[in-house]
Amino acid sequence: QGQLVQSGGGLVQPGTSLRLSCSNSRRMFRNNGMGWFRQAPGKEREFVATISWNGGNTVYADSVKGRFSVSRDNANDMLYLQMNDLKPEDTAVYYCAASRGATGSSEPSTYRYWGQGTQVTVAA
Repeated sequence: QGQLVQSGGGLVQPGTSLRLSCSNSRRMFRNNGMGWFRQAPGKEREFVATISWNGGNTVYADSVKGRFSVSRDNANDMLYLQMNDLKPEDTAVYYCAASRGATGSSEPSTYRYWGQGTQVTVAA
């Protein structure tokens, strides 16, 4: 409980950028793949991006490819999601998650721990 703590998010205009952060104060996930998911009102949670334990492999949803970038700083136990050129359809609650293995995946069921979620709203 409370292993992943998120920060960032907020209300931004279309076309602008935002960075989400996810910290792990217990240093538990340096060898785990990590991921970002989002859930819009009335919709199921959807995959956004994932990164392997050493940052060597990243995968993105088609909807964010070229606009979002996932990164991690294992020395400081941080995970980031840089979001550029935000669109209204990016509005959702965003969650970071720690995978059960060394690589991440697009399937929520493969993640063991979740952050508390942070709201991102993109509107003019």
